[in-house]
Amino acid sequence: MRFLPYRRRFSDLSEQEIIALAISSEEDDARIYRGYAETLRTDYPASATIFHKMAEEEDAHRSRLIALHKKRFGPTIPLIRREHVAGYHAREPVWLAENLSLDHIRAQAEMMEQHASAFYFRAAQRTEDAATRKLLGDLAAVEADHQALAHNLAEAHLTDDTRGEEDTKARRQFILTWVQPGLAGLMDGSVSTLAPIFATAFATQDSWTTFLVGVAASVGAGISMGFTEAASDDGDLSGRGSPIKRGLASGVMTTLGGLGHALPYLIADFWTATVLAIVIVFFELWAIAWIQNRYMKTPFFRAAFQVVLGGALVLAAGILIGSG
Repeated sequence: MRFLPYRRRFSDLSEQEIIALAISSEEDDARIYRGYAETLRTDYPASATIFHKMAEEEDAHRSRLIALHKKRFGPTIPLIRREHVAGYHAREPVWLAENLSLDHIRAQAEMMEQHASAFYFRAAQRTEDAATRKLLGDLAAVEADHQALAHNLAEAHLTDDTRGEEDTKARRQFILTWVQPGLAGLMDGSVSTLAPIFATAFATQDSWTTFLVGVAASVGAGISMGFTEAASDDGDLSGRGSPIKRGLASGVMTTLGGLGHALPYLIADFWTATVLAIVIVFFELWAIAWIQNRYMKTPFFRAAFQVVLGGALVLAAGILIGSG
């Protein structure tokens, strides 16, 4: 009984199988590039053009390989793909491009060309037929130069203004989908949980009870914020991106914001835990002000004044209520 899927070793492949593997690999790469092009077409048309041209290059390689296979082995091409060969480099599914940044997609394409070039060099060494060896060697060189092709296409289609516009749009999308919901969650988790946590702390002066209340408040707030963010906007009209991503960012950051000053109450000594929690609150509030300044372009001192003042008032309210 096999517990792992059976894969052929590359060294065991025949020359016909090597050519068949190259054909299927070129076809897959062309599809991936076209998938990238379609994903980027609406927001990044210049980059989409580059990937469409690269897909056409892969089609040309596949045609040359098919012609060679027909000449040597006939029209019937064996079915062999990357996943059938042990140790062969994997390709990320095209649909994952929706979760990748523009720079990540560009880097992924560069890595694909590096892998393809290495494959053809290795394949050429495994063949004895002169014509096959020459074609595989030529394709190895072409794939190595394909990075230059991508660069040349980028120079042709991505002017400084176009690249700047695409990078700005990508950064804006990142802020709308991840930073903005995460920041809202961090603010809610850090500030709104201050009152119940410190009220419990000063009312009971019991670290473990305060910790339990802090965890409950943080997790509860995280779940509430996550679902609220996800349900408030599907992202289609606002362009804010996937509601699942935004809900996840908001929920996780809300929980982390509350847990930051709840975890110190794992310390048994009440006053030690409380002093540490207040110090952590101070750093949390300044971190929020820094994020607002870094990504939302809010003047730092104005952001710090608003966040620190609001947090201090909520903290004071919690302590007063607990002490009463």
